Amino acid sequence: MLSNKHWNPKWKAERRRKVIKIELPDFEGMRRKDRLTPEEMRTKLKEQGIAPDRPWNERPMVISCSGGVFEPYVPPEGDGKVSVLTKAGAVQRMRRLEMRGKSYMNLRKIRSYEDGFDLVEFADTAQEIYVEAHKALASRDEDRLHELVTEHCYPIMMKNIERKTLRWQFVRSLEPPRAVHIRCTDMVSKENLFGQITMRFHSQQASEQAAQHATELTLAVYDRFGRLMYGSEAMIKDVLEYVVFEKHISNVYGVWRVHSKIIPQWQPVKEPMLKTFIKPEAKPEPEPEPSATSKTTTTETQPPPPSPPPGETFATA
Repeated sequence: MLSNKHWNPKWKAERRRKVIKIELPDFEGMRRKDRLTPEEMRTKLKEQGIAPDRPWNERPMVISCSGGVFEPYVPPEGDGKVSVLTKAGAVQRMRRLEMRGKSYMNLRKIRSYEDGFDLVEFADTAQEIYVEAHKALASRDEDRLHELVTEHCYPIMMKNIERKTLRWQFVRSLEPPRAVHIRCTDMVSKENLFGQITMRFHSQQASEQAAQHATELTLAVYDRFGRLMYGSEAMIKDVLEYVVFEKHISNVYGVWRVHSKIIPQWQPVKEPMLKTFIKPEAKPEPEPEPSATSKTTTTETQPPPPSPPPGETFATA
């Protein structure tokens, strides 16, 4: 009788198993993988013991301007004309020196991105941007206004002239415009830099009618009915403003635009605007309906017969 033993006694354990299960790739499942619904994909991952991925929704985000003024400039009381011999004047002088040192450091950052940047030339450019922006605002040229002001400043300017008519025109500058505050900051990453320069404008402006025969500032704002709300085309006054300009300096195609305006706390409060409203129409009140229990029947009463005139008698049959 022949023996059934293998001639090689090695690998007995492997021969005892007989069959080795090999996981072959499921090519049909791979083809259907792209067509699976999120719920079917979640079920497949749970079968394999893998935690499903969190939904990751990416949205493009464009940061072309900052959301406000970082380290806003605080105008000195009295426009910095307090005597140095007084305590308030000495404090203003020391604070001005401290802020000027920080401004020069931030100016070096701007020049590292923009070669040949000159503050004197920028002052004239800033004044042109300021004038063009207000002309576009008066004419309601929204496309031109988007080029001259930031996305932060645009809704504020348009909200102020909603349903109004603005009469404005620049005449001349009483003093040369100058930079009083320079700051830079980064957003999201250190390479994404924004620069802000606060300019001091002491100018004379006029409405279209007064500019022909006046050399001072007049500003008139009319409501939608043509009634004067603020200012006057005949009254003349000077304007002292601190306007903030901003630029995305790390962007090659960035430009300087009007970003905000700083109003000093010591500035006198302006007279409020006269607002107009639509008077709502009065709705007639509904008459109460009489109830069934309160209904009453009225009987018509006949007037009594006329009495005979005096001296006359009526015979009765």
